[in-house]
Amino acid sequence: MEANEAQELQEEHEHAAHDPSLRPVSFTMSVLAVLVAVTTVLGHRTHTEAVLEQARASDQWNLYQAKKNRQYNTQLTADLLTAVTIHDQAAADKVIDSYKSHLQKWNDDLADEEKEAHSLEAEVRKSERHADRFDLGEALLEIGLVVTSITLLTRQRAYWYLGMAFGAAGMGIAAWAFLIR
Repeated sequence: MEANEAQELQEEHEHAAHDPSLRPVSFTMSVLAVLVAVTTVLGHRTHTEAVLEQARASDQWNLYQAKKNRQYNTQLTADLLTAVTIHDQAAADKVIDSYKSHLQKWNDDLADEEKEAHSLEAEVRKSERHADRFDLGEALLEIGLVVTSITLLTRQRAYWYLGMAFGAAGMGIAAWAFLIR
């Protein structure tokens, strides 16, 4: 490239920067950039929320498993006491009755723990659906920003309209995340 061509390009760029017909395009790009940033933050927070909820669900399943193990061990002990001969059967019956009451309590607790674990897993899936919408919205907003910026290079308004369409689609999908229940 010759020096005079570089100078012409520089002058053309300076002229484009002050071109009032491109101000709406620049403003649109600024708005899209802000929307990308907001959607990105929302997506990151939602991903973090999903990870934390997954940890809670795992903890809940661990509690369920611990109670299940206690229940199983108690059942084995009660079965063993009924199978062996014991000198003081009255005392053994008292212990067996105590074990049976513990077993009944743990059966009830296990049902509650399992229900809670499934509830937490449902929250994880919900957060992941929210995060997916934010991610897709972010991608479309970024595409809109890039396509809109092509308008500054080509001065063809069709790119501006196309960029705004991508931006509107991105905002719609990101807003959809708030509607998921």
